[in-house]
Amino acid sequence: MRQALLLARQALDQDEFPVGCVVTYGDKIIASGERSHTRQAVPSEIEHAEMRALRHLETLDPMMDRGRMTLYATLEPCLMCFGAILISGIGALVYAYEDAMGGGTGCDRAALPELYRCNGLNIVPGVCREESLALFRSYFSRPHLIYWRDSLLSRYTLGQTCRPESGL
Repeated sequence: MRQALLLARQALDQDEFPVGCVVTYGDKIIASGERSHTRQAVPSEIEHAEMRALRHLETLDPMMDRGRMTLYATLEPCLMCFGAILISGIGALVYAYEDAMGGGTGCDRAALPELYRCNGLNIVPGVCREESLALFRSYFSRPHLIYWRDSLLSRYTLGQTCRPESGL
């Protein structure tokens, strides 16, 4: 998660939405991505950190056991990304900060078509939540950044406080 947070910080330093993602196989990072194209007049809703990391997986050995992979993201994946993660066969999803507006992990997987429900994905929320919250608070506090300004996620994020021990 620390590397995903570093990628999110790099995105924030470029005035992009602070989402970072890494995929590990064992203890090795094999793919990564960060959110991009949120500064445009019409932001891209495809260039999500998770989608970029999943695209990197396509260039790797197809015989790798995806069930042994873990995807780490600084924000709970949206429905698009969550669906792609489910289809990818990745074994675990770990995320830092809940997406009160568009998070997809709370959907009832039992009600989804078989392609999405029969994969055994393990989900672990809240890892390094405070660090990620601090990045999002910083993003939403910058008046020149308009992506998701005045959204439910922005209001939810700015309404929370970071614990002092988060270090950010």
